[in-house]
Parts: sequence; structure tokens; C-alpha cells
Amino acid sequence: MLSSDLNSPVVTGDQRWLIALDIDGTLVHDDGFLSPEVAKEVRRVRALGHEIVVSTGRSAANAIPVVRDLGIDFGHSVCSNGAVTVLVDPADERGFRPTEVITFDPRDVLLQLTEKLPNAHFAVEDVDGTYRFHKPFPSYALGDKNFETPLEELMQHPVSRVVVLSPEHDVDDFLRVIGTVGLHSVTYAIGYTAWLDISPNGVTKGSALEKLRVLHGINPAQVIAVGDGRNDIPMFEWAKAGGGLAFAMGQAADETKAVATEITSSVEDDGVARVLAGFEGILFSRGLSN
Repeated sequence: MLSSDLNSPVVTGDQRWLIALDIDGTLVHDDGFLSPEVAKEVRRVRALGHEIVVSTGRSAANAIPVVRDLGIDFGHSVCSNGAVTVLVDPADERGFRPTEVITFDPRDVLLQLTEKLPNAHFAVEDVDGTYRFHKPFPSYALGDKNFETPLEELMQHPVSRVVVLSPEHDVDDFLRVIGTVGLHSVTYAIGYTAWLDISPNGVTKGSALEKLRVLHGINPAQVIAVGDGRNDIPMFEWAKAGGGLAFAMGQAADETKAVATEITSSVEDDGVARVLAGFEGILFSRGLSN
């Protein structure tokens, strides 16, 4: 495994890379376990001066414990599939400060979905990062701050995300049903189970990461994205569009792997650590090593 020593110089300016890492199924296992080897490699590459950005479908409140466990005490994180970008801030009681929250009116979408999926569970993520739901979700899904409310009340205010859970469908059935709904005004991504995340129109992990790339002045060819889910496909497309790299986890869905430039090991085999341990090899192959 390639790894730099403690005397490696810290890069600045146009030598820096932006590395975007998904959380669930990428950084952490299904049970929430974060491998010490993954955390070690994240810290190592950050110490070289590169920008590592956690980019997740989780809300900021659910993402920040993982960000903290990675040793990231400053920098941006992309949450809610790109609708929310936060600045990590240990001084804030929540551990972060939102820098951008993009919202949309959920009424039309919810009306369409409730007609097609009358038995589904619906939730919305509000501007403050809390959730409202009308039927129970798994305890881990919506974080600590969530409130049960009538379905009609989910439609009353702009939100940054609509979440749909349909326990009676498998993924293929769910895809067929969703395909009959004209979700033209929003961006949506479907997970491994019958789970649908709906974001504001044109908002993805990739769109949020592009803003951070520009903010940090990083060359578009010097980006790496690592993920495993269907919601990571726009992030992979963003990375590839500028000449960067997209790594799919070994256990990723076939359609996610098809968009990647490379396949790494599964999350159980520390795929992220393998990508980052080979980072100097990527630099060498591109003629960017010091």
C-alpha cells in the first residue's frame, strides 16, 4: 500500500484535490461501524492539505457524528443529497453551521405520490434539519429530532427533502411505480430498499460539490468521488465531467458501478482506505507527484 511519511510536504493552491466520500455503505458499515483504517487514511490525506468532503444523503445532524469520528474538525460537508451544505464548527452546539439550504414546495409531489403509493410512509426534512412524518420510520432513519404529524401538514411549508418509504414494495416494484409518476420538478434517488429521496430541482451531491470545488479553487480534474448508492451516480458524473475519478464500492449496485471509473473493495474490506492509500499512486500516474 502506498502511503506518505510524516515529512511529506503539505500541498496548497492548485496542487490540492477534493475528495468526496459518501457515508452509508462507503465510510460506514450497515451497523454504523467506521473502520479505524478508513479513519486513519482520511486523516492522513487531510494532513497533506487536500480537501475531504463528506457527501451524504443523511441530514446534517445525522452526518456530523461520522464527520467528527473521521477527525474532521473544520471544512464543509454536503448533506441531504446536496440540498444542505454545512460548515463543520465544533464551537456550535450542533457541531455545524448551515451555509446553504435549498428548499422546494412539496405539495404537488406528495399529492402525486400519495395517489400512487397510498400505504407508503412519508416524511419531510425542514429547513432546520428536523423531520416531520405521518407514519413511523425506522428509528435510525430520521435522527433524533423528528415529529409525527398529519399528512396534510407535511405539505404546508417549503422543505429541503421528501422521503418516501414503501415497505410493501421491493426495489423493482418500487421503480416501476415511481416511473409512472411525473417527478419533473424535482431530483430523486432511490436506495437499495423501497426508499425514495426527493430533492429540489437540479440539486444533487454533484451540484453541491461543484460549488465547493469552485470555492476552494480546485482543478476539476483533481477530484475523486467514492460511493455505493444510486444517489451517488450524479456525484460520479460530476467527477468524470471534469476529468476526475469516481470509485464505486465493491458491493455497489450495478447501475452505480456502470458510471464509475474504478471499482474498489467493499465497505467490509475497507474500500475507502484502499482508495486513499493509493492516492500517491494516482498523483504519480497523473504526473502530479512532488
